[in-house]
Amino acid sequence: MAVATQVSPPAATHVPGVATRRFLTFRVEDRLYALPAEEVTEVIRMPALARVPHAPKGLLGVANLRGTVLPVAGLRGLLGLGEAPATRALVLDGAAPVALAVDAVAALVTVAGDRIETRPAELAARPGERLRGAFAVGDTDTVASIVDIAALIAAAFVAQDRPRHRHALSAAGRSATVAGANDERRRLVSFEVAGQEFALDLGAVQEIIDAPISRAALPASDGAVLGVASFRGTLLPLLSLRGLLGFAEPAQPTGREKVVVARIGTALIGLMADRMRTLFAADADLIEEVPPVLAARIGGEARVTSIYRGEGGRRLVSLLEPRTLFKEEVMQRFGNARSAVPAGADAPPQERGEERQFVVFRLGDDEFALPIEAVNEVARVPAQITRVPKTPKFLEGVINLRGEVLPVVDQRRRFDLPALADGRSRRLLVVRTENHRAGLIVDSVSEVMRCFADEIEPAPSLTGEKVRLVEGVINLEGTGRIVLVLDPAELLTRAERGLLDALEKPHKARP
Repeated sequence: MAVATQVSPPAATHVPGVATRRFLTFRVEDRLYALPAEEVTEVIRMPALARVPHAPKGLLGVANLRGTVLPVAGLRGLLGLGEAPATRALVLDGAAPVALAVDAVAALVTVAGDRIETRPAELAARPGERLRGAFAVGDTDTVASIVDIAALIAAAFVAQDRPRHRHALSAAGRSATVAGANDERRRLVSFEVAGQEFALDLGAVQEIIDAPISRAALPASDGAVLGVASFRGTLLPLLSLRGLLGFAEPAQPTGREKVVVARIGTALIGLMADRMRTLFAADADLIEEVPPVLAARIGGEARVTSIYRGEGGRRLVSLLEPRTLFKEEVMQRFGNARSAVPAGADAPPQERGEERQFVVFRLGDDEFALPIEAVNEVARVPAQITRVPKTPKFLEGVINLRGEVLPVVDQRRRFDLPALADGRSRRLLVVRTENHRAGLIVDSVSEVMRCFADEIEPAPSLTGEKVRLVEGVINLEGTGRIVLVLDPAELLTRAERGLLDALEKPHKARP
């Protein structure tokens, strides 16, 4: 976080018979504004922002201020002015903290009370301004307008009536989310190793994270052991899937490596893969056990338990079982050492709330998450998408996905973002809610994230009715990341959901 300037609430000082007040003055375009100094807790440089989709013009995004999620409002937007880079943000005191982005901070000034003009007829407010007063700065002709920030925010943002559980789907909601899904399908997470696709059951995967920048090597360790890395306040053993599967290590890392964090008993193990592929639902009748005669001849430490035949046999995915990945002595080496307990992990589960998993995807520089139970699968964007005439621009079209017509929504268009120049990394998230199933085109899918309910903060209260789709914020203070958790049921407006209903009924495909 950038260096902050603390602004202490001033004690009233006096000149003969006249009380004085202190104000912090700041600029927006050619206009000088002021706020009482006691209403500003600190001044900070503009922080990194996470953009809130469909936010009102005055809401620039949310930021991380020493572990607290802070909404950042832009005074330019609140005043209806054009956009321009802001250099400072004023953290305002109040029941719900908010930061106000301004062009520049001018000075901290002391003003005699009898020099503050409060008559509405004399304030000369410009269109969009809400003022509480004005005063001349020193002996100059410059006038500072005392902005009524509370009135500006109240006019720009509509308060939301959010349920208390909004940051985590209720059990009933999650059941409805996956209702209608084929119970015969296994949900798998696949990854690439040496050009081949392998997969683990989703239930065995805690998270999928970026490869750590630093790790400690273990002397005289097995060739597949990469060392240990810091992970959520403890040490995570790292092993190479290439080494476990008998493949040669690459000459140089590609930067796309991912670590699949799997749980074996009570231990967490990090498995280094070349890159993440997809999350998908596999039909049980397309998964075949490895023939015994072949299984007996498979070398290396890892054993392929079964093979999924997808896309008419053109896609073969080898399924792994974590418990069979290692030699007994390798497991003992990690099992005998007691890992440090992550901070907060010793709290009773009922105090931390339920454990949640999310699929994290990117749109531009921003990260978003969807509850993993709402994501049926992650796939490549199909080359052929059938356009539907007279539909909104965000609806890319429809595809036939295993006998069902699936509407495809371009999330960049949905969130009013420019088109992506290079679309090779784009992915299709197949999302199911209680009443709808749709494919969402996103820039990329980065990871599967795990966290407890108490690590999900409520969405800022300034987001307004139009952006109810943000149901919470995962604030990863250690890395400076902010991930906005989206509500699958709110991804589409009522009108858009009606459009999908109209599309699905007459065009229902037959298997």
